[in-house]
Amino acid sequence: MSCYDVLKQLKFKTMKEFLFVFRADYSKMGERSPEQMQASMKKWMDWISGIAAQNKLVDRGNRLEPAGKVLRPDNLITDGPYTEIKETLAGYTMVKADSLEDATELAKGCPVLETGGNVEIREIGKM
Repeated sequence: MSCYDVLKQLKFKTMKEFLFVFRADYSKMGERSPEQMQASMKKWMDWISGIAAQNKLVDRGNRLEPAGKVLRPDNLITDGPYTEIKETLAGYTMVKADSLEDATELAKGCPVLETGGNVEIREIGKM
């Protein structure tokens, strides 16, 4: 195979984009000292930096505040997100990977897992 053929294959092999949705139960986290919060932030930044070092980070995203509103049909607005469930949408990150399995491997190091939270991994479809 020539160098041209290899480059041609690489050019047409594009990675898919995935959304990591982080959920956590804030009631389980309890009060944290400034030192604990700083240590937690370092774990998040190290994990994100590891993904970026692999050139797989699309958007580091952000954490989401617990308060919000939900708009339903007929302009029905309720406080949200959903107070009847303990698990709260905590944030998101966008990555790129070859497959859902590869994206799942990237998610395995997520610090939210250490506090009983979870990561939902979803492929982003192109419109």
